[in-house]
Amino acid sequence: MSNKKQLSLFDLSMIVVSLVIGMGIFRTPVNVAAGAQVPELFFSAWIIGGLVALCGALTYAEIGSRFPVTGGYYKIFSAFYHPSIAFAINCIIVVSNAASVAGVSLIGAEYFSKIILPIELQTEFYRIVIAAITIALFYVLNLMGLKVSSKTQNILSMIKIGMVLILICAIFTGSGAESMSNSLPAFKTTTGIAPSWTDYGKALGVCLIAVSFTFGGYQQTINFGGETKEANRVIPRAIMTGLAIIIVLYMAINYAYVKVIGFEQLKTAESIAAILAGKLFGPAGFTILSCLIYFSVLGYVNVNLLSNPRAMYAMGEEGALPKIFKKRTKKNEVMFVSLTVFAVISVFTLFYAQTFDKILNYTIFLDCIGMATSAATIFFLRKRTAHLDKKTIYSMKLYPLLPLIFIAAYSFVGISIYANDPEAGRNGLLIFAGFILIYFINRFFSHQQEQPNDKN
Repeated sequence: MSNKKQLSLFDLSMIVVSLVIGMGIFRTPVNVAAGAQVPELFFSAWIIGGLVALCGALTYAEIGSRFPVTGGYYKIFSAFYHPSIAFAINCIIVVSNAASVAGVSLIGAEYFSKIILPIELQTEFYRIVIAAITIALFYVLNLMGLKVSSKTQNILSMIKIGMVLILICAIFTGSGAESMSNSLPAFKTTTGIAPSWTDYGKALGVCLIAVSFTFGGYQQTINFGGETKEANRVIPRAIMTGLAIIIVLYMAINYAYVKVIGFEQLKTAESIAAILAGKLFGPAGFTILSCLIYFSVLGYVNVNLLSNPRAMYAMGEEGALPKIFKKRTKKNEVMFVSLTVFAVISVFTLFYAQTFDKILNYTIFLDCIGMATSAATIFFLRKRTAHLDKKTIYSMKLYPLLPLIFIAAYSFVGISIYANDPEAGRNGLLIFAGFILIYFINRFFSHQQEQPNDKN
């Protein structure tokens, strides 16, 4: 069954926005501030992260333009490395994204329950129920087809952008940290001696772990290549448009955090978005923020139900997963098996969110490897598609400098993670090796089942 070309430039740009802006920007600036110690390094980390993301966006824009297929983030690994590598990396992404959907849904349910439920019912059980209902509702919505779910995504993405813009307006209410000007924070080392460039480099590496996590997600846009109108032209524009919006929003809201909360206070602050909302709306700020955060959660849940089943569908097409994963409905071409499995995994992990938070620590390390190696496929892809008409595809300027910068940056972040938490790195590699083993076991049994049929 051929894929219908349903996604426009606006649709795909809004998907990029929601793939990247989850809950991270409302939490990770605290970690970045604590790691940076001084405002100069804090803002430098966000600027560097934005520039690296821009290099990545241009790289994936060209990959998506030259290789427009459904489940592209799986298929580039399969085509240019080995299906086992593709299977392992994408399984890790699917599992971690399911855990993220569960965790983010719980955060949204926690805010939402305080508005709709009496105090005596604001328990963990009811938060899980609200989160599960949220996932179930968007599962049903996605069963209606890509057109319905993408239009819904457009609305939710616009609400999310509006939410960030509203919070940024807190800078016009005046600074909440006048004392900041009296004593500027100093960079402190563990030894107590003056910091060296090595100390600054290590601190920057720690900051970039959180920054890279907050900027991540746009690479999954290439999963929609087979369903995008004029994909060769639209995918690059959508990735660059979406990421440009994100970079501007991130820089502005981080300035607002420092301006309103104060840099020293930001290092240990909780509910930083709530502080901005309180400055804007006073006592009603929490209620308004709770509604906005819940809508932001809805966008994150929906976009993951859109993206991840496409990677699973691609695995089913190539036999890395059972062939049933490539089944579609006849009317709307919905990948209902892949969609159902991903939704079930997400709901299941609601009950094991704390355990999966630990797994996420390992998968961030592997995500760095995945980003670096997937971006490196551009070097193979350029050679394989050299015959294509240059007028019909996107080719980045400053090649190969930009992909090399992106690969080097994510390699640096991966090394920083390993240096900061060696156990997470080792366990991440073990998880990766485990999925590769599962791939070969699955292929062995599939081959054994096919042999009797071949004889007949």
